[in-house]
Amino acid sequence: MKIKNTLLLILVAAFVIACATNPFTGKKTMALVPNSQLFPTAFAQYSQFLNENKVVTGTKESEMITRVGQRIAVAAERWLNANGHQSYLEDYKWEYNLVEDNTVNAWCMPGGKIVFYTGILPIAQNEAGVAAIMGHEVAHALANHGQQRMSAGMLQQFGAVAGNIAIKDEESRNAFNQYYGIGSQLGIMLPFSRSHETESDQIGIYLMAIAGYNPDEASKLWQRMKANSGGQAPPEFLSTHPSNDTRIANLKAWAPKARAEAKKFGVTSFRQ
Repeated sequence: MKIKNTLLLILVAAFVIACATNPFTGKKTMALVPNSQLFPTAFAQYSQFLNENKVVTGTKESEMITRVGQRIAVAAERWLNANGHQSYLEDYKWEYNLVEDNTVNAWCMPGGKIVFYTGILPIAQNEAGVAAIMGHEVAHALANHGQQRMSAGMLQQFGAVAGNIAIKDEESRNAFNQYYGIGSQLGIMLPFSRSHETESDQIGIYLMAIAGYNPDEASKLWQRMKANSGGQAPPEFLSTHPSNDTRIANLKAWAPKARAEAKKFGVTSFRQ
């Protein structure tokens, strides 16, 4: 019991100490791994990835990826400066690369290192579609979702260790391990991941609008993503992402708000 209580106190103390408020969401977020450690590791992994894959350069598509990325980053900086967070991006090192790969995907590492696969460009369809994807990926970095996922994973592992130490009976311990794994995944980790995707959709559509891209294109992008999937998707509660229909409905609802936010920065006309 003494060990159990000690572990609980350590867990609570770590959670309280290692929390930060994110300016984009206004939420307290877990930061058990500081960005001062996370960013250099992410930058090194990104460089290794680029060395091991075919980076597309000197094409209209690669230039578009860089152009859109830079505009989204400027939009983020404008929003942060206007809301009293002038130094928030000082450790970010934005980089945008197009990689030859048929996978329909794009991603952003902590600190602002972004990859678009060529396979997603036909679904993006136009520059505003690329901006919707870019806004979403940049938002993951701005909201420190990578840091939060690592922190949540550490807490999940800590809970498993604590349970195994506290439970002495082997049969009960085996039952705990089985149910803890399923319960923490379905009840905590997957909802946590889906909330990150929703946050990034919302932040991203605001950023694309401030950058001068039509926010109506975000829901259209996900309509194309839905069509491309052929309806093959797990139930939402078993997925790391919200369903396509949920995302489309959310983005349609947020588009007018994104336009209103962009208007605060003098943006009233939008690129397609």
